[in-house]
Amino acid sequence: MRATLRQAARATVHLALAAAMAFGSYLFITVLLITATGAVVVAGIWLVPETVLLIRRVAGAKRRLTASWTGREIPEAYTPLTGPVRERLRTAVRDPGTLTDLRWMAGYYVYGWLTMLMLPLWPAGLVVDGVGSGLLGRQAVVLPLIVRLADLEAGWSAALLRPSPEALLAHRVEQLTATRADAVAAHGAELRRIERDLHDGAQARLVALSMRIGLAQRAYGTAPETARKLLEDAQDQAEEALAELRHVVRGIHPPILTDRGLAGAVRALAARWGSPRSGVAESGGGLRVTVRTDGLPQERRAPAAVEAAAYFVIAEALTNAARHSGSERAEVVLARSRTGLSARVRDEGCGGADESAGSGLPGMRRRVAALDGTLRVSSPAGGPTVVEVELPCVW
Repeated sequence: MRATLRQAARATVHLALAAAMAFGSYLFITVLLITATGAVVVAGIWLVPETVLLIRRVAGAKRRLTASWTGREIPEAYTPLTGPVRERLRTAVRDPGTLTDLRWMAGYYVYGWLTMLMLPLWPAGLVVDGVGSGLLGRQAVVLPLIVRLADLEAGWSAALLRPSPEALLAHRVEQLTATRADAVAAHGAELRRIERDLHDGAQARLVALSMRIGLAQRAYGTAPETARKLLEDAQDQAEEALAELRHVVRGIHPPILTDRGLAGAVRALAARWGSPRSGVAESGGGLRVTVRTDGLPQERRAPAAVEAAAYFVIAEALTNAARHSGSERAEVVLARSRTGLSARVRDEGCGGADESAGSGLPGMRRRVAALDGTLRVSSPAGGPTVVEVELPCVW
């Protein structure tokens, strides 16, 4: 009986919110009529895009309410209303999402009153189920009807609010266009970074190396000791140039990924962060990182681009954790998901990660979005900070 009461109470909350939204939709019909009248006389034609935006907000609130009851998200697929009034009006009228929302509002105007049926069901349920279930031990009959009523209302709303295939396709095209533009921009930025690193690092050291070798050749016959010192300096310059080149190569694609795979590369990265010589924390201590692999196949590997994106996201997340979180521990979890590869980085630091504060999160998002993946960041004040990435691939 207690479980039945809890379910009925939860359904009542959902139905009460749905009833309030239904009442609001009845009032909103007046706004639609005013807009339609204004559009007919042309004087109020500018009201159409604003009214469509308001309808989108109402429909979005209903989607969230329905998703909280059913546990299944209802996607949104709208064309952005931007530009001058004429373009906004054309987009608002032609957007398939507008027709979907109007269809839902019309349907909700009809079935929204069903939420009121919960009012007589509660007293009847308390009497009938209270006696039958509480005293006689029988199964509840009336109170479960409130739950079914909530299921019915949510089911109809989900069916009407679900975007059409055309709207989903148009929204998908917009997403791919945006991610392609981000990928092109990220590629250009990466090329400029590599060029800058080569110009300011390895190239400068190679020029200095060439000059020292030339000076050593000139001084070899007259000042052997000076020539020997110049050659020693040249050897140091060559080693530094090699180190710079290795750094540039690691920035393009770490060789350890090719040799040891993602799991081995991440373990090596964790060992490097845990070393006192990592020089991460200002106090001199390292970040202790634990690595777990859940269901990651050893005999098969993800595509190289997917492994590289996951590796760079993990490396950037660990860098942020070491520099900004104040935590001494972090955990990396690699797993094979239903659609590809998933990775999670968690630290117990102070939290409060801000994408606009130069934390590297926008770059991580662009890198993941270029592979049609998703990146989620949870970093409430006080921690913990969790960075989760999903990268689709075929194993």
